[in-house]
Amino acid sequence: MALLLHIDTATTYAGVCISENGKILAERSHAAQKDHASFLQPAIEAIFSETGYSLHQIEAVAVTGGPGSYTGIRVGLASAKGICFALNKPLIIINTLAVIANAAKANLAPEDQEKEQVFYPMIDARRMEVFAAKYSPELLALTEPSPIILEQAFLDEINCHSKVIFCGDGASKLQSFILPKNYTISNSQHTVNHMVAIAEKEFAAKNFADLAYSEPIYVKDFYQPVKSNFNTTAN
Repeated sequence: MALLLHIDTATTYAGVCISENGKILAERSHAAQKDHASFLQPAIEAIFSETGYSLHQIEAVAVTGGPGSYTGIRVGLASAKGICFALNKPLIIINTLAVIANAAKANLAPEDQEKEQVFYPMIDARRMEVFAAKYSPELLALTEPSPIILEQAFLDEINCHSKVIFCGDGASKLQSFILPKNYTISNSQHTVNHMVAIAEKEFAAKNFADLAYSEPIYVKDFYQPVKSNFNTTAN
């Protein structure tokens, strides 16, 4: 149990919060993806002002390291690394998909939680592609996060007799498919609050990232179109 700062800017949603011994003390959020960079620092300042704590008192910083928006991931990770480096605090990097899976789990009624169910969080990667991975009820990754094209072959390959819960903004793309009866789509929405329990476990286990060598979890290489220098103007 600890005093932790949590930062999540990896998707269209952005949020920050402070937790103490697993209890959320203050939080700020917004959903304008293009403004994540301008939102982050004032939001951090606001939650510390609200609680009366200072940055020097935190014991670690937890941040979603991806997958997600390339720019959003860099905004959050750069800020988290900067705080940790300046204050000599440990850094905890959490997979965004684990946070989304935790939100879906929290959205379930107690009677709907089953030992054999699995969670399939998905982040929209445009067209019919998503970033996804499979998680156990204990939020242990059963597959590595990867880019997936949503098509019938993907659903056939899952071949799972347990209850499968698809979640995240990419899961809505599955509505055009005929799903088996044991497959459902969750309408849950993750927030920075869903980082807290995961970060607490990582802190207790001292699973800290290397400030110098830790990298974003991009899953897929960033593609930047090359601008041509060819001048088409006639002389």
